[in-house]
Amino acid sequence: MKIHSDDNIAVALQDLKKDETVAVEQTSLTLQEFIPQKHKFTLTDLAKGDLIKMYGVTVGKVNTALPKGSKISTENTVHATEGFSEKTTDESWSAPDTSSWQNQTFQGYYRADGKVGTRNYWLVIPLVFCENRNVETLQKMLEEELGYGVQTAPQLSIQELISGFQAGKSEADLLATKLHQSTDNQSSPRIFPNVDGIKFLTHDGGCGGTRDDSDTLCRLLAGYITHPNVAGATVLSLGCQNAQIPILKEAIERLDNDFQKPIYFLEQQGSTSEQDFIAEAAKKTFVGCMKANEIERKAASLQHLCLGLECGGSDGFSGISANPALGHTSDLLVALGAKTILAEFPELNGVEQELINRCDSKELAQKFAELMQTYSQRAREVGSDFAWNPSPGNIKDGLITDAMKSAGAAKKGGTSPVVNVLDYTEQAEKSGLSLLCTPGNDVESTTGLAGSGANVIVFTTGLGTPTGNPISPVLKIASNSNLATRMQDIIDLDTGEIIRGKKTIEDIGAQLLDLIIKTASGEYQTKAERLGQDDFIPWKRGISL
Repeated sequence: MKIHSDDNIAVALQDLKKDETVAVEQTSLTLQEFIPQKHKFTLTDLAKGDLIKMYGVTVGKVNTALPKGSKISTENTVHATEGFSEKTTDESWSAPDTSSWQNQTFQGYYRADGKVGTRNYWLVIPLVFCENRNVETLQKMLEEELGYGVQTAPQLSIQELISGFQAGKSEADLLATKLHQSTDNQSSPRIFPNVDGIKFLTHDGGCGGTRDDSDTLCRLLAGYITHPNVAGATVLSLGCQNAQIPILKEAIERLDNDFQKPIYFLEQQGSTSEQDFIAEAAKKTFVGCMKANEIERKAASLQHLCLGLECGGSDGFSGISANPALGHTSDLLVALGAKTILAEFPELNGVEQELINRCDSKELAQKFAELMQTYSQRAREVGSDFAWNPSPGNIKDGLITDAMKSAGAAKKGGTSPVVNVLDYTEQAEKSGLSLLCTPGNDVESTTGLAGSGANVIVFTTGLGTPTGNPISPVLKIASNSNLATRMQDIIDLDTGEIIRGKKTIEDIGAQLLDLIIKTASGEYQTKAERLGQDDFIPWKRGISL
């Protein structure tokens, strides 16, 4: 498949043999070597130093002469991009047809600030890592007895291993033992039917790093507390840490100066004992859940959706199936008046100019350019570079350079105008597509997307990754059917039919939107939710002191 008319490489949709003759559009060529599925090969003869074009943009440069039909690899190709400058054009946008969803609603939780949640959670949050153990103790106390410890996935028992060890079995016999599912897989009934869960967050911040990192952590936690999917919070403080309660309160007030959710602050260094401290936290969390239980789902316009756009464990098909399908869904939601957020700035390297030209104003374009330049400079200062972004798994499955990976990753953002550019922890307030500065790290990025207001996240993957978020349901969509079949327990939607020519990008994008609406309404529980994948990693930009 040749993706763009300006491309000089094509992607193999299936394994192609050496000396096989293939036709790409009007060009017929003989392959110089075996081309694995998802990998790329040259359509013309390339001289040393020639630029490689894919998706219509520069994605690399060859460091040796390559005849047409040669495989693109890390041995013959290095990262290269076209660079970027100020906004040069005003892009026009043709919105997709949204008539099928014009009167559609989802069942959501209305908050006092006018936002609508897709879930109704109570949060238990530590301001510093010293409180993590207390959070985990509270989780053991509350989760099971309140009915939130239901194991929806079968749990394996190690009883066979214990019995074998006690019977004197050898190491080889123990390793060959088949583990069976536990028969004790039931939980208490849910006490608060309108509360979707209590989410217990832990992290390694709040002290020991820079003051800026602690302040950023407080802004992130404020984003979670004021999030429409959250009914209220219990906040645990040690007392002496950098991330002080007044800093968090100030961050909350900046986001919502009429904050009305119940929130309880407890400081351990002011308590008489750890047992009393934990007991007080448990009682206040229980009372908070009682208040949260008073809220019920009601019909809400799709304008209240805020969709986070994420990818991870990408492969050579991600940019031609799952990502553009998600991009079409993003365009549909934007046309319906909703918000969408595209993050992972290291994975926008090489497509900056396209995004700059899509910005609504020169000021937004300049902010995006400055954030990208600052991020890139910081990476170089610690001895790294955007060029090092592709993981071994990415490379193995056909993403040879960061620019190639980025050009495909950017497809998640569709084609709509960029209405806002957000630094980490800034909120998505405007209807339309926003760009959010986060790392490419999957969990750091999804953590940031939720913190900026995403009340549903769609996560595309080509290799498979067991990632979720504590407060925003994460739908995972596979770029290929092989992955969807092998890892059914983590994949919610298969886009492999695009690769096989059975469905179009628009078909899958519409199907995905319907699934998002069901998810937002609580009618569909994502695989990540069923597996309890509540991943939370705040981004630390500074050093540790």
